[in-house]
Amino acid sequence: MSSPVPACFRAPEKVRRIALVAESYERLLGRPLVETGNDPVAALWHAPRAIVAHGPESDPLFFFGNAAALAAFEYEPEAFIGLPSRLSAEAPLREERQALLDRVSARGFIDDYAGVRIGSSGRRFRIAQATVWNLVDGYGRIHGQAASFEP
Repeated sequence: MSSPVPACFRAPEKVRRIALVAESYERLLGRPLVETGNDPVAALWHAPRAIVAHGPESDPLFFFGNAAALAAFEYEPEAFIGLPSRLSAEAPLREERQALLDRVSARGFIDDYAGVRIGSSGRRFRIAQATVWNLVDGYGRIHGQAASFEP
């Protein structure tokens, strides 16, 4: 049995923001990230690929991580929300991560990223063939970035 979507992702003000993860992916890449049906939050939560998203802050903060991502990063949902996304990479790798984010900002998305990430316990893990994209609304405004990778 799959786990229910945590309540912290069901707040009305968060549902729209999380739905933008799937909408932006399809808008930029021309194919669906997940089949969202009537409940995009549940579709994203239960996706087999890890999916994370952070906002547009100067030090971006995670606002979503699905079940696969939270397992990979070893976080509970409430602890992951608000975590600076730079902390998902070790300090020496943060410059590489910033170069990736700059590339995404310039192109809208990339689908060839690989790198090392760090879980809450300090365990390092490699991600490959990751897609990273801008969260873009129907008016072209950027609301952050998201990533998807095989856990």
